[in-house]
Amino acid sequence: MTVLTSGLDPAGDAYAERRAAMLAKVAELEAEQAKAVAGGGPKYVERHRARGKLLARERIELLIDPDSPFLELSPLAAWGSGSAGGGQGQGFAVGASLVSGVGVVEGVECVIVASDPTVRGGSSNPWTMAKTFRAADIALENRLPLINLVESGGADLPTQKEIFIPGGRIFRDLTRLSAAGIPTIALVFGNSTAGGAYLPGMSDHVVMVKDRAKVFLGGPPLVKMATGEESGDEELGGAEMHARTSGLADHMAADEYDALRIGRRIVARLNWRKRGRAPLPVRPPRYDEEELLGIVPEDLKIPFDPREVIARIVDGSDFDEFKPLYGSSLVTGWAVLHGYPIGVLANARGVLFGPESQKAAQFIQLANQTGTPLLFLQNTTGYMVGREYEQSGIIKHGATMINAVSNSRVPHLTVVMGASYGAGNYGMCGRAYAPRFLFTWPSAKSAVMGPAQLAGVLSIVGRQAAQARGQAFDEEADAQMRAMVEAQIESESLPFFLSGRLYDDGVIDPRDTRTVLGLCLSAINSAAEPAEQAGGFGVFRI
Repeated sequence: MTVLTSGLDPAGDAYAERRAAMLAKVAELEAEQAKAVAGGGPKYVERHRARGKLLARERIELLIDPDSPFLELSPLAAWGSGSAGGGQGQGFAVGASLVSGVGVVEGVECVIVASDPTVRGGSSNPWTMAKTFRAADIALENRLPLINLVESGGADLPTQKEIFIPGGRIFRDLTRLSAAGIPTIALVFGNSTAGGAYLPGMSDHVVMVKDRAKVFLGGPPLVKMATGEESGDEELGGAEMHARTSGLADHMAADEYDALRIGRRIVARLNWRKRGRAPLPVRPPRYDEEELLGIVPEDLKIPFDPREVIARIVDGSDFDEFKPLYGSSLVTGWAVLHGYPIGVLANARGVLFGPESQKAAQFIQLANQTGTPLLFLQNTTGYMVGREYEQSGIIKHGATMINAVSNSRVPHLTVVMGASYGAGNYGMCGRAYAPRFLFTWPSAKSAVMGPAQLAGVLSIVGRQAAQARGQAFDEEADAQMRAMVEAQIESESLPFFLSGRLYDDGVIDPRDTRTVLGLCLSAINSAAEPAEQAGGFGVFRI
């Protein structure tokens, strides 16, 4: 039998402590996500409603199929953007004035991007731009139609220097999606002006709401200044003008509900079909997903068995482990998740040694031979260091694993459950290695190394520098420096901070892991399976 046996004791004290700690983190997550849902706050939400308009998430809910899921992406974008290390001089609202995700419209999985006009009129800041780029990448990689629900005041002018030049990629991405045969649809509910006018201008299908949509390169004040011409909003860029005169609008909707209805009919007429494999019959895990709350210790220095996680997310808790006696710090094996075959790589004791690296590279090659997507479950402190390991070739072995991850042609999914430090983040398919989707648990931490280790390294370097200069080492200043550095690295390694910078696609409740991965695997299979021929790899240093 290949059904996993669980050693977790849900009645034990250790489980209770871990569960309580995780539930506290989940409560923090829900509080932060609520900020994104709140948009611009009660004042601006009520003003928007008073104009007879729907909120961004209401538009999405009416667009997607009834009772179907919506996988929201990057809801914490811009979190902490005004704090130290945030990279911006001012803070932006959590969510970056944009809602994005994957939803089902008329039976077709689509990427949906909706401006939130309650947040600074839906204007785009640097995090809005990054979130938009990510949505387009997901649409292109997974062959998913892209639907834009447009109502935006354009660029956030105080940060225009950061968004004007790179922001042109938004329109380039629309044309590349269309060139790849992936439909792009724009439903315009309000303003889409200046550069934003190219958003419907470069979409395959355009719907504008009568008396509400405003699409022009230059509004009346700009036209007056540039040409001296007097003109009103409607004659310059209203929905009726574009539907009757310019031809930019393919459909003029009577109201928002009509626009969403027309958008659904457009998708229904795409004659869209998935190119990937159909799922096998789905079997629930034999163990309760609720128990995922009590697996990860609050202290990430304490290892945990990832098989306990695997047993609660894969179909039937059925797992064929590959090389179980070799490189035991990395668990590899085959499973099915929501009917889709997958290969799993999961850190067991954090550290990656030479055998683990070689095992991973071989396993990745095997997955590529069969076109099987790979799931990386991260809890790693990185590759092992020290004289013995350097002499045994840890750099070569780590490079082999990273090479295999880099050049693997099958889709990758990544979930960061615990630690994600150093090059272990790379070898286990971190953001830089372009997994199709990457999510983190509230327990996750990621940095170049642990806070205490990083502060200690700086301390050692400072002590050696003082000795080299023949100076006395200031122990008090060193202690203050270590405390400051540890606090900074700790705050910058937390999941909200990282998610705010779009280093993942969202922080998720561990109990939702199976559902989220199932939605991702379904979306991935909208694209064609990998080519039959073996993929190319770089030169392995073996």
